[in-house]
Amino acid sequence: MRNYKIVEWILRIAVFGEFVGHGVFALLGKKDWLNWISQLTGASDVLAVQLLTLIGISDILVGFIVLIKPIRIVVLWAAVWGFWTAIIRPIVGEPIWDFVERWANWGAPLALLFILGFPKSLKDLWKLGKD
Repeated sequence: MRNYKIVEWILRIAVFGEFVGHGVFALLGKKDWLNWISQLTGASDVLAVQLLTLIGISDILVGFIVLIKPIRIVVLWAAVWGFWTAIIRPIVGEPIWDFVERWANWGAPLALLFILGFPKSLKDLWKLGKD
């Protein structure tokens, strides 16, 4: 049981680092990301900056929630969002290896979700840890 707690903390810290790091890049207005938002949505440059700012704030919040109190729905969101942000690279024309390289972006939160206990119902999504 002790090893599971250690693994849980390693994964919580990994997800925290990933999401806070990505959030900061988003708040800094990473040019490639702005271009991808415009390319995929047709958003103007101004709207792309606003969307990326919201994404950055959201990513940072996700990172802190997972570190402090990992609510299953937030951890599930981290896995889904991590997968989307990885797969988007080949969608916008980057090499498939940019996706492969980012498997940990969704793999770490997914592994954490299994350590916490995969939800068996919608009600379970709102539970903390191993409730």
